[in-house]
Amino acid sequence: MAMEVSMCSSSGSGELTPEEERVLIRDIALAAEANAKEGATFYLITQRWWQHWIEYVNQDQPNNMNDGSSLSENCDSVGSSSLKKPGVIDNSDLIYDTASDDLSTGIEIHDTLLEGRDYVLLPHEVWNKLFTWYGGGPTLPRKVISSGLSQTELAVEVYPLRLQLLLVPKEDRSTIRISKKETIGELHRRACEIFDLNSEQVCIWDYYGHRKHALMNDMDKTLDDANIQMDQDILVEVLDNANGSASMSHGNGTLRKEASSMFVEPLKSNLSIAGGLSASKFSSKSCISEASQSSMTTGVRESDSTYGISGVNTRGSSVGLTGLLNLGNTCFMNSAIQCLVHTPEFAKYFQEDYHQEINWQNPLGMVGELALAFGELLRKLWAPGRTPVAPRPFKAKLARFAPQFSGYNQHDSQELLAFLLDGLHEDLNRVKEKPYIKSRDADGRSEEEVADEYWANHIARNDSIIVDVCQDC
Repeated sequence: MAMEVSMCSSSGSGELTPEEERVLIRDIALAAEANAKEGATFYLITQRWWQHWIEYVNQDQPNNMNDGSSLSENCDSVGSSSLKKPGVIDNSDLIYDTASDDLSTGIEIHDTLLEGRDYVLLPHEVWNKLFTWYGGGPTLPRKVISSGLSQTELAVEVYPLRLQLLLVPKEDRSTIRISKKETIGELHRRACEIFDLNSEQVCIWDYYGHRKHALMNDMDKTLDDANIQMDQDILVEVLDNANGSASMSHGNGTLRKEASSMFVEPLKSNLSIAGGLSASKFSSKSCISEASQSSMTTGVRESDSTYGISGVNTRGSSVGLTGLLNLGNTCFMNSAIQCLVHTPEFAKYFQEDYHQEINWQNPLGMVGELALAFGELLRKLWAPGRTPVAPRPFKAKLARFAPQFSGYNQHDSQELLAFLLDGLHEDLNRVKEKPYIKSRDADGRSEEEVADEYWANHIARNDSIIVDVCQDC
């Protein structure tokens, strides 16, 4: 419902002029930029409404070029005469038509939104002023979090983690949205609140891939540090009152069949959820860019997926038939990815627990980040269902370590494949400390003997799934 608000003007007309709105918003945005910090609140606003407002407040400005890099430059953009004042803010094109059945997730936005194309990010102060003038909604607040290896970069968490909470033995479940920077303790508290449980009788597990990977008992650890991924399962286990043990645990780390049967049915929600951050660094420019070129990292959840994957089969199966959405002209990347994820050995390897083989200290690798991003993408492509996946998180990680692949232009697929194989090899190299090996001359030895020696030297420094599949013939 539209809100009627009174407006003040220095001219005493009761309503601000376009020029007064422009100058006021510009000054507020500049002040917000100076106070940028973690925990600040930003608001999504539809690009369509924002563009209308930009044109409205610029209609009396001189004819100047605008690159969209700041509000003041936006306010000097090409003018037009007698533009109609925008109506109420209408963010309905950013959200799903049907409200979520689970109040724990709040309002769900579309999974393929792109900053600068579909929405812009407004600092809290700018949103409040525009909302006071125009009303409307719905309100879509998002928090600023630290990101990057050094945790010194600031970004808006447009898509907080969406987690599936699976309760045993009561056989219930719920979906929640929670920031990746929240602690395990907060996740534990919210799970107990949702299911109305005594916190002292509950433990939670990292249940990625429908297997117990780790007991989440470090309450001060963040979900990011615990490597909790978008759309994964969290097992909420009620302990046996008699002896304090988990009543539904099983020796092999999985649930008993009768307890887990209800968790392998398709999800009822028809939402496909994305995860990630705004790619633009935190600043007021994120709310004032007229046509930002930055992208948003997202991932897509299969709407009709079940929880478990029974095995890997690259032929004659209903899984593994998922497509990749083009992000501009990224077919060169998608074709290489599909080749790798449908190599049976890779498909099997990355759907199992490969994390123990990640070489976190390898100076030639990507600190395991490339392997994790590729593994997560592969699991999504092998999940049941055929809803296309947008590989934005993987694309963003790729561009981070290989700037030559930044943007959305066409590149050489073989060059991408070579970099990806090499990066995955170094991230997954089982050799933690590479020995120094001095090469010897042939000295009349047979070619076979020399070749065997060189291969042995290579294996002594390079041992990974990539070597196993692509080099060990």
